[in-house]
This record gives sequence, C-alpha cells and structure tokens, in this order.
Amino acid sequence: MNALVNLAGKKGLIIGMANKDSIAYGVARQCKAAGAEIAATYLNAKAEPHVRPLAEEVGAEIFLPCDVLQPGQLEAVFEAVDKKWGKLDFLIHSIAFAPLQDLHGRVVDCSLDGFKMAMDVSCHSFIRMAKYSEPLMKNGGCLINMSYYGAEKVIPNYKMMGPVKAALESATRYIALELAEKRIRALVVSPGPLRTRAASGIQGFDALVEAAETRVPHYDELNIDDVGSVVAFLVSDAARSLNGHTYYVDHGLSLIGI
Repeated sequence: MNALVNLAGKKGLIIGMANKDSIAYGVARQCKAAGAEIAATYLNAKAEPHVRPLAEEVGAEIFLPCDVLQPGQLEAVFEAVDKKWGKLDFLIHSIAFAPLQDLHGRVVDCSLDGFKMAMDVSCHSFIRMAKYSEPLMKNGGCLINMSYYGAEKVIPNYKMMGPVKAALESATRYIALELAEKRIRALVVSPGPLRTRAASGIQGFDALVEAAETRVPHYDELNIDDVGSVVAFLVSDAARSLNGHTYYVDHGLSLIGI
C-alpha cells in the first residue's frame, strides 16, 4: 500500500460501474487496493450480470440496484449504507445520460424533456447524493464526480453534455463551500477521453482519442486505473486541504485545448 494513499478504515460508495472498462471500476479497484471498504451499485437487472463480478472482485459489502430515475432506489442505497456501516467517508458519482436523439443533435435543437433527463441523471443526482451523504459523513468526507473538458470548452460532438457537465462542475463548487464547515469536501475529476461505454454514445469519440494520442506524449498509456489512483488520493486524508476544484487526469491534454 502506498503510504501517502492510505484508505484503511474508510468506507466508500461508488455509483456508476457498468463493465470492466468503466472509470468507476478503476476507481473501485484503486480505492480497494488502498484499503477502503466498498459499496457498489448497478443500474438494473440487465446490467447486474456485468457488474456483479466486478463488485465481488473489490469485495463490495453492499451491492444494490440504483437507477436515479426510479423513485426510492437512491434512497434505499443510502439507507443500506447507514444500516451496514453507520457512516460514509467518500462517495463517487460516475453516471451520466442523455437521450441519443438529443445528444446527437444541435444544442439549440435539444428537447426540453431530453435536457431535463440529462440534467437529472448527470447533475441533480449528485446534488441528491451530497444531501444523503451529509448526515453519514459525521467526521467529514469527500464527494467526487466525473466530468470532461467539454464542460469548459466546446468539443466537437459533445453537444448538450457540455452545458450539463458545466452545471455539474458549478454545483460542485457551491456544495464544496456549503459543506466545508462539516469537513465534507466536493471535487470534480475530469479524465481525458477514454474508450468507455458512456463515451461510446458520443459521435466521433474515437477521433478524439486518436487526436489525443497523436498530440500528447504518452496519452495512449492513460487508463481507468490512472483515474482511480488520482481519486484514491483525493479521497484520502493526504488531500484534506483540496476542495471545490476540477482536477484533470489527461497527461496535460487540457492544456492544449483539444
């Protein structure tokens, strides 16, 4: 175990594992390797067979369905955490969604229903999770979500997810200050483009990855465990002075504005 990143005794809830390529899986692996106890969720019955082996690998002590659009499911997860552990040290929000017809169209053509759904799943669910985490983080804690550079700059084909992720990052900053008195930190981690299931819905995403590999040294080495290692550090006591900011995990890709 890395002496700097010691999560022994810490209990974390990770929402967003979908398969072995998920960033959330890399986070779960690295947090587990650093000594944390893990709770994990899966979206629905179709996703469960793909996620259960991953949850078992990281020794998840709690494993429940969590579709944030289904009334009561998110609440049930936090109730289970309270019953099993009585506390929570960190939360990882790694979910996003937009209807394809809205995601693939122009922002000006986005439907109201599509935008509401994208905001609900991708942004407001983090606000809800922060609210439910607050009473469980009795000795402080850390809330982390996943964003992308398209929240800051216009990225081809990222479309409506740009404004949605921008809202997520802004909400995180406000939450960071609101909960700081209780030693609860809120942070954004913004990985560079990685070939994940979530990214596959974005048109031309492979071209973004290829461009990154061409323009940035060693970008082809970036993987979900790199993101997981950064997250494990951020939720550790070693990062207790870090709050409210966005941390890019991209080999410097964001510096050149790709």
